[in-house]
Amino acid sequence: MKTIIENEQFLRTLKRMTHEIIERNEDLSSLILVGIEKKGTPIAKEIQSLIFLFEGISVPVESIDISSHRDDEKKSDVKNILTENINGKVIVLVDDVLFTGRSARAAMDAIIDMGRPSKIELAVFVDRGHRELPIRADFIGKNIPTSREEKVLVDFECKTVTLK
Repeated sequence: MKTIIENEQFLRTLKRMTHEIIERNEDLSSLILVGIEKKGTPIAKEIQSLIFLFEGISVPVESIDISSHRDDEKKSDVKNILTENINGKVIVLVDDVLFTGRSARAAMDAIIDMGRPSKIELAVFVDRGHRELPIRADFIGKNIPTSREEKVLVDFECKTVTLK
């Protein structure tokens, strides 16, 4: 295992991503952060805290379980219910790693099943490439080129990213 990002660089990366989200979204009152369960939600909550620190605005954070929208054997019947009305809002989907794009597609499908946002943006902490779908993140913490066999592990508790 090789550590790629740790501690201060991890926090710097989150701050930069947050500034990019703020810069591209003038009306933060129409913004909703949606973390893709499990690993996207803590990152979304941290971005929420940083937006409040930088701008004094508390944007809502929701979590979404994409298992009912997957296209593989892990599919389930989970139904998502968000507390916020997403119609006409800007949704920023947040995840830890963007790989094939299938999780991002499932998350977009789940969001669209719940309403009609004005825009959906994608924020990922790590983009490792190897897309199978035409999906591109709007906000990327770090690009880490990998082989298909390698794994990228984002540990939010320890503030590290390792390559396995």
